[in-house]
Amino acid sequence: MRSTCPISQTLEILGDRWTLLIIRDLMFFGKSQYKEFLSSPEKISTNILADRLKRLEQSGIIEKTSYQDNPPRYEYHLTQKGQGLRPLIREVTTWGLEHIENTEIPLDALNKETSETESPD
Repeated sequence: MRSTCPISQTLEILGDRWTLLIIRDLMFFGKSQYKEFLSSPEKISTNILADRLKRLEQSGIIEKTSYQDNPPRYEYHLTQKGQGLRPLIREVTTWGLEHIENTEIPLDALNKETSETESPD
């Protein structure tokens, strides 16, 4: 461990472009399968995706469950620890919308977020 600083430690887990995009896809776009992550517009490579999914699982942010044995295939879901990133992801999104030109939230992500945060009657 290089530092006990919580920012430094958090960046060890989340501090690259691809990790946050995978979390975004899980959280807001309902993606859960390897091939779905590959279809994201940012075009993550297969080796990077496999590495980041493994790191996120080792960090306890996601968990994988088998849905097919031959060949083995998995679905990925955010753990409670991963769901705890929701306020951070919202703040990063808000900052980007306010300070970076030509950014927008796709309607399908906005609709998913709205339905998840609405309280039942």
